[in-house]
Amino acid sequence: MVAQGATVPAAAPGTDRLRKIAGGALVVLTGFLLSRLLGAVRNIVIAAHFGAGPEYGAYVAAIALPDLVFQVLVGGAVGAAFIPVFKRYHATRRDDEAWYVTSSVINIFFLIALVTSGLLAIFARQIMDVWVAGQDAEFRQTVASLTRVLLVTPAIFAVSTFCSSVLNSYNRFAIAAMAPLMYNLAIIAAALGLSDSLGIYGLALGAVIGAFLHFLIQLPFCLKLGMRWDPILDFKHPGVRDVVRLFAPRVVGLGVVQVNQVFSAIVLASFLGAVSIGFLNYAWQLIMLPLALAMAVGTAVFPTLSEESALENRSGFEQLFLLSLRMILFLTIPASIGLIALGEPIIRLVFEHGQFDDASTVGVASAMVFYALGLAGLATVEIVDRVFYARQDTRTPVIAAVLGVGVNVTLSLILMRTGLTFRGLALANSLAALTEAGALFLFLRMHMPGLRIGRLRRPALRILAASLVMGLPVAWLAAQLDPLLRPYGTPGEALLLLICVGFGALVYGVVSVAFRSEEVSTLWRLVRR
Repeated sequence: MVAQGATVPAAAPGTDRLRKIAGGALVVLTGFLLSRLLGAVRNIVIAAHFGAGPEYGAYVAAIALPDLVFQVLVGGAVGAAFIPVFKRYHATRRDDEAWYVTSSVINIFFLIALVTSGLLAIFARQIMDVWVAGQDAEFRQTVASLTRVLLVTPAIFAVSTFCSSVLNSYNRFAIAAMAPLMYNLAIIAAALGLSDSLGIYGLALGAVIGAFLHFLIQLPFCLKLGMRWDPILDFKHPGVRDVVRLFAPRVVGLGVVQVNQVFSAIVLASFLGAVSIGFLNYAWQLIMLPLALAMAVGTAVFPTLSEESALENRSGFEQLFLLSLRMILFLTIPASIGLIALGEPIIRLVFEHGQFDDASTVGVASAMVFYALGLAGLATVEIVDRVFYARQDTRTPVIAAVLGVGVNVTLSLILMRTGLTFRGLALANSLAALTEAGALFLFLRMHMPGLRIGRLRRPALRILAASLVMGLPVAWLAAQLDPLLRPYGTPGEALLLLICVGFGALVYGVVSVAFRSEEVSTLWRLVRR
């Protein structure tokens, strides 16, 4: 990190180091953004066919269960548990053993996901009596039927996610980043080609096909790296035990977080009407666009953090973490202010077509405003969690996650009963994310007292101040342009956003320079070569 008062040459090594990481992050980010953009196209097509009505609410509620199975049993924990162990074998040139461990853990998690999904499919109807308890029996039956179709996907994604981790371990980010594109393309094709004949079940079939494509596009490249698969289940191997040891607390943390998300956005939202489920889901999908930046940087930085931790290079570890987090905050905090200022124009441009009407726009935009308040917290968690994972500590993030869940559940139950209704659920989510991020910083001080995280305070305050200065004129400009440009429909909305975003970026850049934000010069050094 560039210390305050330090000369540029002293900061250069850290910046040069981050530039190397930035290349990988750019590849990952490109894939993430393309995936998110395709996701936006997917949502546009779905919105045009189904709006935010009961059918779409049923699909969102149905896909949440297989997503929960995948995320808890495999998704978010594979990288944190598998990559550090795989990198250790690879760094010490024990490739045969690395592939042996890989085969064993793939088989283990595939079987776990397969058996779990099978059991949930059998009892899907009974589960939905709790899952969407606020809706009637017909709605629950529809959700149960869709869920049985979608439960095919977790076992496929289990294998595919290990393939992504292998590719990321070799810094082959491009192919792993392309896999989600195939998933979204399949759903888009299904929405266009199957929704008229199969209705909402066409989307479920598209998701299953997309899961297969997610795996198939990565497999040839993994094989090219030397990946070998054997039909083994070696629970006694030290490498497998290490993966399980690191995986177990992460599963607990993810289980708590994912169940909490479902409890808030599905179970509680079902008592506020099926459309509330749709409003929250559309809003969350838009929040994921800027959050993709933090996810990309976290994915690209993590293998190097793991390597620095294994080599006990504390200085390099600290430089990479602090500089990465500063740059993430420099980009995500103004993004959150921009989403708040331009919520309705964004929703109108992206979604207001076909069955998606003006009332849906207002509902989704209002939910997005409250979700946006927590964007910086969500981005921070993406980076700080990986500091602990790189040190093979998957327990500490669980404690922070449990604290965040407690805040979310408590506030959700309170705020949904106020005039905020479903918006209260989004606000509770944001406050919980900020709480979790704060807790992680406290734990960093406790577990790594030499890590100079105090250096983040002034940069973060400057970024927040510049973002707020930018937000007010952008909101005013949008209010002035809206009555002039809205009559021109989609072209008018696009022009409004183009003008406001360009103006906001200019104001933010000028104010950041005036505040002497080091991130401006750092970003310039990163992109000029």
